[in-house]
Amino acid sequence: MKYGFRRPITLGGRQKQSGFTLVELAVVLAVIGLIIGAMAIGKDVQRNAEYTKIKNKFVDQWEQAYNQYYQRTGVVVGDNQVAPRVMVNGAAYTAAVGAPISGGDMTSATEPGRACDKAEGANMTVRTGSTTNLRTMMTQTGIRMPPGRAEGFEDRYVYLDSNGNPQEVQVCFQWNRPDRPEGSGNVMIISGLTPELARMLDQMVDGKPDAREGRFRQQAVGNGAANAPGVQWDRTSDDSLPGSAATGDNVQRDESQVATVVAVYKMNQ
Repeated sequence: MKYGFRRPITLGGRQKQSGFTLVELAVVLAVIGLIIGAMAIGKDVQRNAEYTKIKNKFVDQWEQAYNQYYQRTGVVVGDNQVAPRVMVNGAAYTAAVGAPISGGDMTSATEPGRACDKAEGANMTVRTGSTTNLRTMMTQTGIRMPPGRAEGFEDRYVYLDSNGNPQEVQVCFQWNRPDRPEGSGNVMIISGLTPELARMLDQMVDGKPDAREGRFRQQAVGNGAANAPGVQWDRTSDDSLPGSAATGDNVQRDESQVATVVAVYKMNQ
């Protein structure tokens, strides 16, 4: 069976049409398929490598900077060295009416503001009294911060989402009351995570991508039942961004900016 046409070949005064054989066409289609598959795999490998870099070069190094602050000062970030509260920004801690200053039931305590640098990241839960001196506290203690986005923006990291649009991760630190759904104690708040980046970080930290269990979980997602099945991170790559014209799930176009989530990373100190 012949397909297509080639330049006529003259044999004994006659012109003979020579076409592509079925085997030749199959080989060409197979090569094209391999090229397309290699390109798709290459993009996934490149994106996974970038996500691993964010974990190793940014998130992990900020956790190390937090721990170094504790080792050098004897208190966590922003706490009072004379009368430590064992909480981020504990120096600014005030108790609610009827709540003890230390020990006992802390579920009604007024939480101190989070420690950030400049404006807080998008979609973070509102917390009044947040301080914007994280960089100052680190530099005064002589702690080297991750390179981040640039000089003066060490708390941020810029990357491309799966649609090729820029996203910005930002870290802050805060103390949560015991009644917080995402867990209590000193935590790192990480904003600007695409759902696939959040799941990959969760997998690397806890061994499985579960939005409500482990040290790495989604903000405001509570663990209400013991030994219950895991919970998916509740955003996808085609959900709408807050404030966009098209609102709701699965309404974004393929080329739109991917919606982001906020993660809570439990600190050891």
